[in-house]
Amino acid sequence: MSRPLILVTGNKNKLKEFLHIAGEDFPHKVEIQDFDLPEYQGTPEEIVRAKCELARQQVKGPVIVEDVSLCFNALGGMPGQYVKWFLKSIGPSGLHRMLHGFEDKSGYAQCLFGYSSGEEGSKVHLFDGRCPGKIVEPRGSTEFGWDPIFEPDGYDQTYAEMTPELKNSISHRSRAIAALRDFLMESRAAQT
Repeated sequence: MSRPLILVTGNKNKLKEFLHIAGEDFPHKVEIQDFDLPEYQGTPEEIVRAKCELARQQVKGPVIVEDVSLCFNALGGMPGQYVKWFLKSIGPSGLHRMLHGFEDKSGYAQCLFGYSSGEEGSKVHLFDGRCPGKIVEPRGSTEFGWDPIFEPDGYDQTYAEMTPELKNSISHRSRAIAALRDFLMESRAAQT
């Protein structure tokens, strides 16, 4: 692939985090392109497929899109892919309070990347990264969404309390990027 891989997002921090996690051995140059994609409704997979296809049409080249979910097991996976809207309305403390009446505070963070080679009719490939954990009272910096309320299994810190290096080594996003990297490296090897 000679053209750069375009990460479609309006959040410049996502490119920085993506590049930090992907590392220097990532098989392609990645650039950001910011344009508004509609806010789809459906399953995370349906949302990512629709966003990726629309992004492919606009970029006319290789693209990746991302959708992140925070799923509470006691609520059957809600707020899930709609966490962004819940967060805007009630904040991290409100998200934590949603589980007040439930004994089960477990859940998982999910990052789903969609990739298209950019060719007309090309398949959208999905890369799913999940990190199990529990929902806790907010702790740590509130700069990055719901990070203050998510404590990954096996750790006594929330994402917000962790160093960026630790968070990026265990996060849902790092797991999805690893799967994407493996796919792109295998695809590149098959072309040579």
